[in-house]
Amino acid sequence: MNENMVDVLIYLYEHYMDGEQQPPVAQSDLEDELSQAGFSQSEIDKALHWLDELALGVEAAHEHAPLSESIRIYSEQECEKLDLEARGMLMSLEHSGILDPISRELVIDRLLAIDHPQVLVEEVKWVALLVLMNRPGREEAFDQLEEMLYAEEPVYLH
Repeated sequence: MNENMVDVLIYLYEHYMDGEQQPPVAQSDLEDELSQAGFSQSEIDKALHWLDELALGVEAAHEHAPLSESIRIYSEQECEKLDLEARGMLMSLEHSGILDPISRELVIDRLLAIDHPQVLVEEVKWVALLVLMNRPGREEAFDQLEEMLYAEEPVYLH
């Protein structure tokens, strides 16, 4: 059984969010499909709740938008969850133009909502992709990050 909420999110992205197929209309049908794919009900519920919170965060993001020239200082709680490598990936994505300050804050919020003690760099990339997919006007950044995620060889951002 898959026991990671991020695996559910990746499954949903790869099966429905890439635009090729439509998810079942009824949430119960979607939950049944995810269950049949091997995900526990607990992880399914967490993933769907996580996506709902992402949608709410995207709606509210412009109300408290950070300035583009601001410097991001991480709290102690954020540093515990986002190790140096994860924070480095966030900085790299921002410096390369993939993440703008609003997207960065949404990514950090969604990373903190993941229910395990530390997030992996690969999870940072997937969460950033899901955030960008939900932000109108960020299609080019989304395409760039999607290409980076699916590249056979690691892509280094300069």
